[in-house]
Amino acid sequence: MTTINPTEPVALIGAGALGTFLGHHLAHAGHPVIVCGRSEVDRLVVTDETGRREEPVKWAATPADLPAVRWAVLAVKIGATPSTAEWLARLPADGGVLVAQNGIDQRERVSPLTAATVVPALAWLNCELVGPGHTRSRTTGRGIVVPDDDGGRAVARLYDGSGLIVETSPDLPLASWEKLIINVVANSLTALTGRRMEMLGDPALRAIAMDLAAETASVARAAGVALTGTRAREIVEWLAGTDPGLTTSMLQDRQAGRPLEHDGLLGPVVTLAGKHGIPAPVTTTILRLLRGLPR
Repeated sequence: MTTINPTEPVALIGAGALGTFLGHHLAHAGHPVIVCGRSEVDRLVVTDETGRREEPVKWAATPADLPAVRWAVLAVKIGATPSTAEWLARLPADGGVLVAQNGIDQRERVSPLTAATVVPALAWLNCELVGPGHTRSRTTGRGIVVPDDDGGRAVARLYDGSGLIVETSPDLPLASWEKLIINVVANSLTALTGRRMEMLGDPALRAIAMDLAAETASVARAAGVALTGTRAREIVEWLAGTDPGLTTSMLQDRQAGRPLEHDGLLGPVVTLAGKHGIPAPVTTTILRLLRGLPR
């Protein structure tokens, strides 16, 4: 799987806001992209500060329609992962799947469904779906983070010439917990308040964000990850300094009436806090509030 053909075809499983963005950049780099799913998509469109760009793609309605591919991008929500099993089963053992999902357990979640190498990806991107196969992107200064191993380096080669920033991390567990702080803070508070990132300009909400970050970092350290309280505060400050118009996936899901990912994001923090005897009262309360939202 370490050899990458410049025109290597790639299956896109999950053409939502993030999947559309990632698939569009692969197509821009010259890879034939096959969008997988019931809804037909013939092009992927990204709109950002520089304008609108589109790339043609192919479509496979069922796993049986998918031509031979070695690589896939998996960008469905955590709860939808089991529904992708037939698609992932099409990948060969010398292939790979880039798992662009939230959480800290991508490998454990996806490996039972495929013989291919699972490559976790941490997306530091802000994307908003505005229509089928069309996403609006706002700049954050970062792209995706993958492990610094054979799989991660293969992903970096896949995206050569795409314009997407791909960082390889020698310490993916630390990078994953840092990204988890972003998700615990931003996704939960935007979903509960119905507000975009401008909400961190509210001192009361900023204080809650800091508490959530501190508790997450404490749990990470108990789990053996060297995530300091200082670094946790820096992440919240970075988040507060981003574009106040940024949205989150969980806010978009709540506005669209879709299931939320709180159990996949805050749930592990609360569970591990209990396992290690770490107090996490704020995270526990926020998780209970999210679970109590009308469905």
